[in-house]
Amino acid sequence: MFSRSVLRRFASDLRMSAPSTISGAAPHPQRACLHQTASLKASQEQASSQLSSSKPESPLSATPRAQTSQPTTNQRTPPNNFIPQNRSHTPDEKRPVAPEFKEPLKVTRSLMERLPHLVGQAPHYVVAKLHDKPYLLTPGDHVRLPFLMPKVQSGDILRFNRASALGSRDFTLKGNPHIDERLFECRVRVTGTDAEPLRIKEKTKRRQRHVQQIRSKERYTVMRVMEVRVKTPEELLQEGAVIVEEGEDSPAIEAKA
Repeated sequence: MFSRSVLRRFASDLRMSAPSTISGAAPHPQRACLHQTASLKASQEQASSQLSSSKPESPLSATPRAQTSQPTTNQRTPPNNFIPQNRSHTPDEKRPVAPEFKEPLKVTRSLMERLPHLVGQAPHYVVAKLHDKPYLLTPGDHVRLPFLMPKVQSGDILRFNRASALGSRDFTLKGNPHIDERLFECRVRVTGTDAEPLRIKEKTKRRQRHVQQIRSKERYTVMRVMEVRVKTPEELLQEGAVIVEEGEDSPAIEAKA
């Protein structure tokens, strides 16, 4: 067995040799971080000095695409809720289909003579008929039909082609019973649908305790009149109108008293 003195001496030798082993280990972590940051700053300064000393090969300017004055071909498509303001803004799929006629338009000579007076006196009004109900329309009016028109959407352009009267402040063109649709144009735009408040009606029978509730909520189609126009004699002749003699059924322009 070892004596206490030998053990003490061995322990003292270990204490003396400990600093030497620790000094040979890895450096302190804080000192390593400071050394790394110093080297990183030095490398950044060296890179910045090289960039400042070197000159760019090409001058700093905008990209060639930004400098071109030619318009781009990619045009944004209009949104779904886009409402055209005139006929040129109306897309092709929204324009009404032109009617086809087997016979040319027959116009009397007196009507051709008085038609320029009616054309030059704007604005015009028209008494259009829809389901045999007359509607007095002028440009800018809002019309609420007493029913929900099927197969129409907001933004659709419709044309009223059946009218019993067409006139201005001093002149009126009356049909017998209707005016030929080739003499005028009345276009309306569907703006949406409207609905009345919910109505509840109670129905019962005598000597019965059962009460039946009937709910109803009618929907209507709302339109706005965009154009009421009378065609000029030149337009009628260009479309193939034929001048005929006076007849009993031919429409005529009457001057208001």
